[in-house]
Amino acid sequence: MSKRAVLEVIALDVEDAVAAETGGADRLELVTDMAADGLTPPVAAFAGIRAAVDISLRVMLRLADGFDAGDVRALVRAARELRAAGADEFVLGFLDETGEPDLPALESVLAELDGCRWTFHRAIDRAADRDALRKRLCDLPGLDTYLTAGSAAGVDEGLPTLLAEAARRGEPGYEPRLLVGGGLRLDHVPRLRAAGVDAFHIGGAARPGGWDVPVSAAAVREWRTALDAA
Repeated sequence: MSKRAVLEVIALDVEDAVAAETGGADRLELVTDMAADGLTPPVAAFAGIRAAVDISLRVMLRLADGFDAGDVRALVRAARELRAAGADEFVLGFLDETGEPDLPALESVLAELDGCRWTFHRAIDRAADRDALRKRLCDLPGLDTYLTAGSAAGVDEGLPTLLAEAARRGEPGYEPRLLVGGGLRLDHVPRLRAAGVDAFHIGGAARPGGWDVPVSAAAVREWRTALDAA
């Protein structure tokens, strides 16, 4: 397969971002507070990272742990401030109490993003019905990616779902790119690449020393090499 796969790496700060770019990352997901699985970073953190690297940045819009939108006005305000600072790609995704997509919250935030490209994150792995969610979201402006492990439990359990969804790419609701992440390991890569998956997301895998230490450029380079070889 000649098409270069996208490698996205979670970054918390400038040091992470520079190491990820050095290792061969194509894009960064910018977050803070990984104890809550990644929340919206401060505008100053975005600005510092944007000044330090040249690769694409997708900024998380999520203010609390879980997949409830919470304070939608605060989300809209955060989106507005990040847009004013130059952010033009985002990550978001909200579910209601029944596991359905929270369309009012999504539409409120997307109105502020004004057509920017965005990823619907792993809320899809907690949805009541993945297929129905995709079809309900298919007309939302800017949606070009789903970040998913195929299962809330991670890629090991979700691999059959990922392979099935990869085979449906181009169908209604399945036009966005499949970005695989969540318990992803290098040994998953050959099978996913053979199925046509061309985007991969790593967090802990880029930090062999754990979340208390920065991203390792060498670890990112190992993933870059593996993706290019698969």
